[in-house]
Amino acid sequence: MIHTATKDLIFPSLPYEYSALEPHIDAMTMEIHHTKHHKAYFDNLKNAIQGTEMESMPFVELLNHISRYPMVVRNNGGGHYNHSLFWELLSPQGGGEPSGELREAIIKKFNSVDEFKNNFSDAAKNRFGSGWAWLVVKTDGNLVVSSTPNQDNPLMDVAECRGIPILGLDVWEHAYYLKYQNRRPEYIANFWNIVNWKVVEANYINALSALR
Repeated sequence: MIHTATKDLIFPSLPYEYSALEPHIDAMTMEIHHTKHHKAYFDNLKNAIQGTEMESMPFVELLNHISRYPMVVRNNGGGHYNHSLFWELLSPQGGGEPSGELREAIIKKFNSVDEFKNNFSDAAKNRFGSGWAWLVVKTDGNLVVSSTPNQDNPLMDVAECRGIPILGLDVWEHAYYLKYQNRRPEYIANFWNIVNWKVVEANYINALSALR
């Protein structure tokens, strides 16, 4: 999505079956989340940019300058970007811990992987209402944990903590309510069982390259 013109964005298929993440995320939640919620963000974004200068802009550039554009583009553009990233971060063979350069960077910043997970989980638990928790590569190359409301993300010029997101967790109720109801902390704890660290590591390397 980095260099893709906004008008050329496509709605992504999931790289696994809807039931593949069970028991951590149930099949019905995944299907509704993907085909209803994400698809609505995608369709609404395409409708909002139709016939405007935004169609020809690289999608990430649009997000970088989102304060210049209507709220409908901010909400739905963020919704499409965030979910497209989120699906890639999950895997039925996920879990465990990061390795390589990402592991070294996490330990350098947070002292241990467990301490990082605690920080990230706290950001997800403490996000009031709907939103996301993020692991972000800042412009100086350092890592930081943050959270954003609604469908905002760290790429946007409205974010309190800006940078390139490499790991994100959706804490909107539609992401977990069928299985977990009001037990968001349980959903967050189970998230670590399905994180695709290989993708997160690749995101980290790509983010560093983009910042050079």
